[in-house]
Amino acid sequence: MTLFELLPSVRHGLNPHLDRAVWPLSAYVDDLGRLCVGDVPADDISAEFGTPAYVVDEEDFRVRIRRYRATLPDAELIYAGRALLSVDIARWAADEGAGVNVCSAGELATALAADVPPAQIILDGVITAAELYDAVAAGVGRIVIDTPSEVSLLACRVRHPQRVLVGVIPDVGAGDQKFGFALSGGQAAGALRRVLDQPWLNLVGLHCRLGSQLTDASHYGEAIRQMIGAMAEVRDRHQVVLTELNLGGGHAVPYLSGDRELDLRSLGATIAAALESACAEHEFPRPKIVIEPGRAIAARAGMMLCRVIAVKRQPGGHTFVAVDGGTGDIHSSEHPSARYTVALANRHRPTATAPVTVVGRHGDGDEIARNVELPADVRPGDLLAVACTGAYQHSTESSRSLVGRPPLIAVSGGRSRELVRRETVADLLARDRGWNGQ
Repeated sequence: MTLFELLPSVRHGLNPHLDRAVWPLSAYVDDLGRLCVGDVPADDISAEFGTPAYVVDEEDFRVRIRRYRATLPDAELIYAGRALLSVDIARWAADEGAGVNVCSAGELATALAADVPPAQIILDGVITAAELYDAVAAGVGRIVIDTPSEVSLLACRVRHPQRVLVGVIPDVGAGDQKFGFALSGGQAAGALRRVLDQPWLNLVGLHCRLGSQLTDASHYGEAIRQMIGAMAEVRDRHQVVLTELNLGGGHAVPYLSGDRELDLRSLGATIAAALESACAEHEFPRPKIVIEPGRAIAARAGMMLCRVIAVKRQPGGHTFVAVDGGTGDIHSSEHPSARYTVALANRHRPTATAPVTVVGRHGDGDEIARNVELPADVRPGDLLAVACTGAYQHSTESSRSLVGRPPLIAVSGGRSRELVRRETVADLLARDRGWNGQ
């Protein structure tokens, strides 16, 4: 099943200038040359909410969850909230039958404020003691244990059964993982033994650590074979049958035309084949599979709108276009050196185009896109759209140079609404103890 089959209406307005692999599903260029998303012109969004601004296509977000559910019907789907989260976005995920993975007190509070059932929330990440205790008190469904200290912290506080997973790093050559317990060298076996020794920690399964932006489904197949082997070892050594295998996320998406992505059909076939083979080999009952996509749900649903501030044409012919957004608004530790797809959003593109470098307002190193084709007459006041900025931007942006963080705007069905308002100068000063409030 394709995304177009799930959302036939996106066939309307298909435009050769918009690569459907990168832009939101509902994006098209209208008769006035304006980029539209969710049937809302980008010009109208910027006029109402200002720039820079994040825009997220609600239907695109929901359709991508539906595609996962259609392609992997036997898997439990958990949306990785660290990619993009607000109260409304958590509600979208829950509406579509997905749980939410959170990694901080703020994300937990957001999911709870959205009325996501605590049993459908997974706490995972570099967690403080206070965050662990808040999660236990809230009754979250599962907590992922990634460090020895988390075993100790939970053991000394929990006084009722708490379902947990142990984060395990299989040996599949998919990258250096900082957290979790390696299967090699007995690290994971030791952590599993420690957890099983705690009377109030109910170990239900393993959480797989593979990395991010993975394009090769075979990594997941090899990981399943190793993880089922580890689960069989727990059964043989401790007489405990683990019933859940969480394969995490890490599914690659394209940021530029031609970039590779993880094929969901291939992933589904790989999971099915690897499970059948590994479970037969170890005579192990098939566990429930959990998938946690984040970037793959949110990235292409989002774009950033920014206004051209200045255009500088160098004597050698190279052109720099400076905008009121910046890499602080769209780059993150999850994608630190990305170069993005950029398009003119407010008027017809003329026949003549030229390669330009789009830079932000924060000085050297604030480069958004290099050698991107924009109209040769691009000028101050033009509106640019930066594609594929839905994941790890709003959630990790900073107030660099004390510039307030952009708002998050949802579009759907010809309407736009503010999910998170713009951070103002008053917001920034309110945290400064030296300010007298005047």
